[in-house]
Amino acid sequence: MKISPHKHQQIRLKNGLITLALLCLLGTLAWLSTRYSTESDITGNSSNSLSQASQKLLGSLPDKIQLTAYIKKDPSLRSQIAQLVARYKRHKADLALTFIDPDSQPEKTRELNIDAAGVIIVEYQGRSEKLNFIDESSLTNALLQLANADERWVTFLTGHGERAPDGIANFDLGQFGKELDRRKIKAQTINLATLPAIPDNSALLVITAPAVPLLAGEIELIKRYIRQGGNLLLLTDPGNRHLDALQQSLGLHQLPGTIVDNSSKLYGINDPSFVLASDYPPHPITQGFQTITVYPVTAALEISEETDFKTVALLKSAMQSWTETGPIAGKIVFDADGDEKQGPLTFAYALTRDLDKNPSTGSGQAQGGTFEQRIVVVGDGDFLSNSYIGNVGNLDMGLRMINWLIHDDRFIDIPAKIATDKSLQLSQISVAVIGFGFLVVIPLLLMGTGFYIWRKRKQR
Repeated sequence: MKISPHKHQQIRLKNGLITLALLCLLGTLAWLSTRYSTESDITGNSSNSLSQASQKLLGSLPDKIQLTAYIKKDPSLRSQIAQLVARYKRHKADLALTFIDPDSQPEKTRELNIDAAGVIIVEYQGRSEKLNFIDESSLTNALLQLANADERWVTFLTGHGERAPDGIANFDLGQFGKELDRRKIKAQTINLATLPAIPDNSALLVITAPAVPLLAGEIELIKRYIRQGGNLLLLTDPGNRHLDALQQSLGLHQLPGTIVDNSSKLYGINDPSFVLASDYPPHPITQGFQTITVYPVTAALEISEETDFKTVALLKSAMQSWTETGPIAGKIVFDADGDEKQGPLTFAYALTRDLDKNPSTGSGQAQGGTFEQRIVVVGDGDFLSNSYIGNVGNLDMGLRMINWLIHDDRFIDIPAKIATDKSLQLSQISVAVIGFGFLVVIPLLLMGTGFYIWRKRKQR
């Protein structure tokens, strides 16, 4: 079929218009790309984007943030810092970063005690924090500290074999104490046998599964502290009866036995005494919290109908769980005819009540009006220990409890960001198998494949 010159002209015009439209579209997209940007982070822990925790914190800071980096003129290092700060600026426009060469301001360098490696000064509302190393975790924690001008004090009871907030043993709470300190929550210890009074500056009393009974006078001091409205975190263990008197004063009763949970096998845990919680009730502590928490050895709790507190069942075990009163060894089954109780079982309660403010409570409350007394009781003293605090959401849950108990509700739903484990631990057998595979099996496969191809070609 012959195409007329007029038809040729129409086709050329049509093609020209299409080409022009495509060029205009590409030009528009190129211009828009200079004005707007979009990013997608596909790393395992979203390590190249700002976490939700940091975004929430920035949203709670109304005033300007100033970062001054006293760093030598190292383009690579300055570029890394600028890229990190740019993530923050996308969520807070009035965050400013300034680079200063320490050699250009020797007097200021001496005043700030800046070494050769340099330092970053973070300023907010007239207060400042000094960072020798900067990443999202350190910068967000610095901003978190600056957001709270006042130090809060938490008192840990000692003298009865409790877990120490600065201890390094597996059962101690040293790592948790460090996380509290990074948030300007200072831990202090008290032995009521030597100092029979709870400090007035304490916003919270923490009792962590004492190994020996408390003296009658100590129990009375704690009961008086509770009656006067003091906030309390009580951690107990299965079979630990040293806190029964305090639990009874709160209207709580600890069930005999240890909670066992067969559903923990679904998560690769072969020890049935490990209880996992993933479904949380509506409460300020658990608001927006969706991470699994692990409780190694846990006691079930029951609340009495006669109590002065409003109670919320904070943590519960799965339907497949029960309270095992016998040894947890070999094959264990639920004994319906005994004292064992079928799940779901509550092992943590949050208690509240409104009281008149009293200047002698020692709970850190101001005078006038009423205030809400807050208490949390957990049937496990191990979930915040050095051994288990790094498991999934345990640290976040502990920080949420503390923030709620000391009435610091603003930061309850800002979790601690824990980097994923980047280390690979292999057994000797695994190392031998991998080595044998790379050094023997793979070379033999390559040689065999080459020999097979050579024979096939020779036979042609």
